Amino acid sequence: MPKVPQYTPEHAKSGLDFPFPEIETWPNQFPAYEIEIDIPEFTSVCPKTGLPDFGVLTIRYMPRESCLELKSVKEYLTSYRNLGIFQENIVNRVLEDVVRATNPEWAVVRGQFRPRGGIGTVVEARWPRPTNVDNQNGRR
Repeated sequence: MPKVPQYTPEHAKSGLDFPFPEIETWPNQFPAYEIEIDIPEFTSVCPKTGLPDFGVLTIRYMPRESCLELKSVKEYLTSYRNLGIFQENIVNRVLEDVVRATNPEWAVVRGQFRPRGGIGTVVEARWPRPTNVDNQNGRR
């Protein structure tokens, strides 16, 4: 008898269409430097179990014309607090929203999520995305 999948495509997409608040920016004044934003108390919710997820989120980027305005980043990230979304999707969505807001030279978002059920997860996404990966299905 085939095993019934526990996670559905709806679980996988959960939270990705949420209307997140816009991240504000301010004009950058200097070239070629890095900014790192540390969010040590990031929280969200598992879309299947409803259990809370806790972690440390780090955003690193090299600005071009714009820098992230930190109060709006905090408001943006707070919107994840009660949202059912997978950890992998959090990191990739944050990366896309940071890139959309600032058009940086490069950006990295890293999520280090606390263990639940004895397993911790670290997810890291980079922009620009590698050119040797088919983003539609993740295959090289």
